[in-house]
Amino acid sequence: MAKKEITIALIGGGYGAILHLNGYEKIHGVEVRLKALVDVDVEKANALKEKYGIEQVLTDYQEVLRDPEIDIVDIVTPPSLHPKMVYEAMKAGKHVICEKPFTGYFGEAGDPELIGKNVSKRQMFEAICRELDKGKKIVEASGRLFMYAENFVYAPNLRKAAELIAVKGSRILFMKGEASLRGSSSPVAGQWSKTGGGPLMRNAIHPLTGMLWLKRTEAASKGEEIKVVSVTADASYVVQRLTEAERRHLNANPVDVEDNITVTMTFSDGTKALVIGSDTYLGGTKTYVDVYANDATFNCNVAPTDYLQTYFLDEAGIEDVYLAEMLPNKLGWNRSFVSDEVLRGYTGELQDFVECVAFGRKPVSDYELAAESVKLIYAAYLSAEEGRRIDL
Repeated sequence: MAKKEITIALIGGGYGAILHLNGYEKIHGVEVRLKALVDVDVEKANALKEKYGIEQVLTDYQEVLRDPEIDIVDIVTPPSLHPKMVYEAMKAGKHVICEKPFTGYFGEAGDPELIGKNVSKRQMFEAICRELDKGKKIVEASGRLFMYAENFVYAPNLRKAAELIAVKGSRILFMKGEASLRGSSSPVAGQWSKTGGGPLMRNAIHPLTGMLWLKRTEAASKGEEIKVVSVTADASYVVQRLTEAERRHLNANPVDVEDNITVTMTFSDGTKALVIGSDTYLGGTKTYVDVYANDATFNCNVAPTDYLQTYFLDEAGIEDVYLAEMLPNKLGWNRSFVSDEVLRGYTGELQDFVECVAFGRKPVSDYELAAESVKLIYAAYLSAEEGRRIDL
């Protein structure tokens, strides 16, 4: 019998939690009960509790694992905590939503400092492969759902493109995706030990995974299997060479991560996908997926869109209004975010995940997609370091 009310606990109260909470507000067809928010910053967590009607704030996530009422544990913590929390939650009998990325290389015992510079990407790639094999066994043994919170898979424009590709029987010939910003608001974004990589890991994983899913959709519509067979990448490290004055408009502070990267993925049907990630893009965010097919073209602008353009001569009265991500001010013309939790896919992903638990079906974005995206990212880092194509 389908369960009509789903009880959820969120672990982590940062920006990702806000995006998820905005998405939960729009869930329909299933009752959502937000029972707990876990975060060590109690003041911040209490502010979210009041705004979104969460029942309680906790500081120890083990409490939600022991709570028999919790159906879903939604993990929106820093990435280095993801695997441990996922495994413990699934072993405790909980369904899990995991923000991107599922895992990464954040250092092991005996590693030198600045692991992005001093630990070989070959070692990282092999460690990631072992971790993904371990994770697969734990997920499969749990009998619970692992739901990978990759919002690009649920962005309405990518979903529509996938639908049209399937019904027309189109062949995807080439794809290009980008996620570029002027850096990050996080003070630790430039440290490999905290983020597991630079803009490829933090941002460009979104279009990369979105394109993997589009190719998966094409293959399924034709009863075929199409896999990535090789990866070629090139990274740059230029921001550190800039003077303080030259860096004044950037939020990028790379310590041992790349600041720009391009990745070419080759699929088993001979087609290609290009991934671009940068921390040197001024003007907000630039995130999109372009698809060139044999009988159609799809340009999917995820953020920003042209849905609302604003022009301001001053910021009086709108100082605290959220206009768009990564804009230093609101002056002049801007492409403002409207319902970005919908247009960027957060509402769609959470609707799918809640329905999966309520009605007993599998998520569109699953462990296989989570694992493949991380494996390809570290294959790309290996390629960039060794200066050659990596065959998978």
